[in-house]
Amino acid sequence: MTKDFIIPDLGENIASADILKVLIQEGDVVTLDQPVIEIETDKATIEIPSTVAGKVTKLMVKEGGKVKVGDAAFTVEEEGTAAPALAPAVPEPVKAPEPEYRVEEPKASVPGSKEFTLPDLGENIASASVLKVLVKAGQEIKIDDPVLEIETDKATIEVPSNISGKVLDVYIKDGDKISVGQVVFKAEAGASAAAVKSSPAVAAPAVRKEETKPTVAAMAAKETGSANTVLVDMQTGISANPAPAAPSSRRFAREIGVDINLVTGSGPGGRISIDDVKAYMKKINIERSAGGGVSGGLFGIKAEQLPDFTRFGEIERVAMSNVRAKTAEHLSYAWASVPHVTQFDKADITDLEAVRKALSPKVEAKGAKLTVTAILIKIAASALKNFPQFNASVDMEKKEIIYKKYFNIGVAVDTDRGLIVPVIRDADKKNISEIAADLTVIAEKAKNRKVSPDDLSGACFSISNLGGIGGTYFTPIVNTPEVAILGVSRGAYEPVYKNGEFVPRLMLPLSLSYDHRLIDGADAIRFLRWMIEALEQPMKLLVEG
Repeated sequence: MTKDFIIPDLGENIASADILKVLIQEGDVVTLDQPVIEIETDKATIEIPSTVAGKVTKLMVKEGGKVKVGDAAFTVEEEGTAAPALAPAVPEPVKAPEPEYRVEEPKASVPGSKEFTLPDLGENIASASVLKVLVKAGQEIKIDDPVLEIETDKATIEVPSNISGKVLDVYIKDGDKISVGQVVFKAEAGASAAAVKSSPAVAAPAVRKEETKPTVAAMAAKETGSANTVLVDMQTGISANPAPAAPSSRRFAREIGVDINLVTGSGPGGRISIDDVKAYMKKINIERSAGGGVSGGLFGIKAEQLPDFTRFGEIERVAMSNVRAKTAEHLSYAWASVPHVTQFDKADITDLEAVRKALSPKVEAKGAKLTVTAILIKIAASALKNFPQFNASVDMEKKEIIYKKYFNIGVAVDTDRGLIVPVIRDADKKNISEIAADLTVIAEKAKNRKVSPDDLSGACFSISNLGGIGGTYFTPIVNTPEVAILGVSRGAYEPVYKNGEFVPRLMLPLSLSYDHRLIDGADAIRFLRWMIEALEQPMKLLVEG
């Protein structure tokens, strides 16, 4: 009889691998535990031993290809008495009854059972969250009936059944997280069992669950010092074996800026989980809060040894101010932990500038100064009301979004001690004159070094205006835990085609940087365009603000 060799479990969340070398060919006779395929996962290079014995009649893989867990790699014709030593796979339908495989008899009336496992969900998708289990014990199901509703990091999917029969046991529930190849439920298979069992793809996961041999991942962990399992950097000659971590853990580490190789794993064989990455980052943050600085492994960045600059000429070393040191630490964290995107656009402020100049004397009479920054603060507060995802923070540890019901705007201020960001509170409740007065007060406090910690906390959104210095566009860094910041450059007159002719218009360059974990590009441009329209059409604030 024939039997398929199924690619076994390769370790947690590893759903596929690259084939480096096929060690057998059609016509070869293979024995149990004989190396048959050499593969490469994201953790190691591994030789997979055979779990079947016999003559190879069909080879379904080739060098340079990819295989997935549960795929059939080759078929053997079993010889002698080798078959009883193996975990029984589901064979092809046979013409004559086989006593040891009664469920395969074409006329069998004795029902068997079949396990439904979570199928392959696509490249690099190893697990999913269960939104709804659509079957229950005792229910009759047919092939292609929807049995699960799941959510991956790419889509929500209804998973159809590839087996039919009466459901005996369901092993998962709503809200569970399940992996590719995991058994979902068991169904009773009656007279139609033979047709179902003829599919190697369906049978494969059940065979893997019955295997008593060590997993490939476990065997790889034991392979130390082997040329087949050690990856070497050819330039440095240093071993470059990846850290033992699942793709989900690696992806999480990349997202928060951690070098996975610096994390100590708490799992079997030092395997690194997402919790281990969180613990590492928590430790780093504690060290940072205690005055740890940005080097020494923070965010997985190894500090480079500085050269001896005195070899090239005279130097002077000056200690960082506290403000500069804190700015360096915070912005390093923000840059490493937030996936930044910056959106650029221009606003026509010709009419606004005329109104600003006309109203300035009234505001100045109250001891304040009517600036573009004051106007932008009011517009930003109104924009946050219309786009609440910009008035939020991300809690990755709890996988939650924190929406704020208050509207405080931070304003970046350049001082002789470094960059500080004082906060204008409740900007939504103040008119532009009141905001201008607050700006005047905070600027005076910053100049005299009297800004308190309370003045620098609680911002929902920040504005960095470099227009007084110059430049066109720049990419401001999101001031975490905020999720967006507006950069303002110097306005300049440009020819704009309007009403059939080119006319000079005062154009203000704007740069919106945002946290792509929460804000998508379409939302970002809508937010920026809303602010631009408010600058160009001030009535928008009265109607929609």
